[in-house]
Amino acid sequence: MARLDVRNLGDYIREQRNSAQISLRQLAKLAGVSNPYLSQIERGLRKPSAEILQQIAKALRISAEALYVQAGILDERYGDSDVPTAVLGDPGITERQKQVLLEIYDSFRRENEEFPPSDETTTTAKDTDVPAAASDSQS
Repeated sequence: MARLDVRNLGDYIREQRNSAQISLRQLAKLAGVSNPYLSQIERGLRKPSAEILQQIAKALRISAEALYVQAGILDERYGDSDVPTAVLGDPGITERQKQVLLEIYDSFRRENEEFPPSDETTTTAKDTDVPAAASDSQS
């Protein structure tokens, strides 16, 4: 599992809170944590549990997965992929769009883990041979 970078996580939570126009007190109340504890998380002094991250995500109305990715909790799940980092770091899309993209990406990853694509579905059209019947009609 990746190391939790509490400073970047705190900055990310603060950024999300500010963009949602919610005060620290309001977010603490919505997430069910104390004001000082949330402040310490935002300043990178505390390492929140996955459960607390989920409560904060719910209060901010963002995907818990987005927070887990930001916290480094999901790095192993995505292997060597930089997709979540790229999506989360893209300033050109909204937080809702980021959430949806990550959810779609995650669903594709889960589907491919359950049912790995066969060689037939991973080849491109230029990689396939022209069937004999089709090549005969071209002559």
